[in-house]
Amino acid sequence: MIALLLALGSSLAYGCADFLGGLGARKAHVLRTVMIAAPASLAVELLLWPFLGASFSAGALGWGAASGIASAAAFALLYRTLAIGPMNVLSPVTALVSAVLPVAVGLLQGEHLGAAGLVGLPLALVAVILVSAGHGAGSARPSRTALLSAFGAGGAIALQLVFLHQAPSDTGVAPLVIGRAVSSAVILAAAGLMYRRLGSERPAYAMSTAAGVLDSMANLLFLLAARSGDLTVVAVITALYSAGTVLLARSVLAERIRRGQLVGLGTAAVAVSLLALA
Repeated sequence: MIALLLALGSSLAYGCADFLGGLGARKAHVLRTVMIAAPASLAVELLLWPFLGASFSAGALGWGAASGIASAAAFALLYRTLAIGPMNVLSPVTALVSAVLPVAVGLLQGEHLGAAGLVGLPLALVAVILVSAGHGAGSARPSRTALLSAFGAGGAIALQLVFLHQAPSDTGVAPLVIGRAVSSAVILAAAGLMYRRLGSERPAYAMSTAAGVLDSMANLLFLLAARSGDLTVVAVITALYSAGTVLLARSVLAERIRRGQLVGLGTAAVAVSLLALA
């Protein structure tokens, strides 16, 4: 139950962070947004260090660095994807892709589920698919470039989550600190190399900072959830973050929520209840 609640918290934080990051990337080049979000995220994790502790073992350094590289790719691809839009289609696509790999890894590592979990886990995957389903009449259709970016972002998110899960469980926030330091360095280096192509538009500082802070909290909650529960369950619950992005896109940007997506949101609620029983 603790792992489930932590995963739900992670899902909510990811959804809000993605919405703000995607919205910020519509105002300036995506790297300008990520240049603010990633260091802001690192600052939060450094502040958490004295309270949650950190052990910089070889495992924490290796897996943390790997997650950082994946995180840098996820930041850039995801915010670029959501900037192209429509968010209510592309965010669920990234969520579906990001759920598949961690589930496969968890099952290969020998994780098992009870009867309620065996029903709830596939139902949660169905919920993600329903929220991702068809465009429907009157909805904006994403371009091929946007869809490819969404698949790439989902893959990068999946790798980030898997790498964080592989880090030793007694290392505190060390994997997060290392990962975010690496991702910040990669992003700033890329921005330096592409400086002349970033344009003159000023980034949305407050929005980008908030996205970074929320992403950091989402990573922390996911790490704690994965350490106290099964990766197969935690990854699928976390992948429901697209529901938050879809609802925010509906409220703020007036993007349509299709009937299938509403069914998906209801299915997600049932799935979460079953996984709680498991």
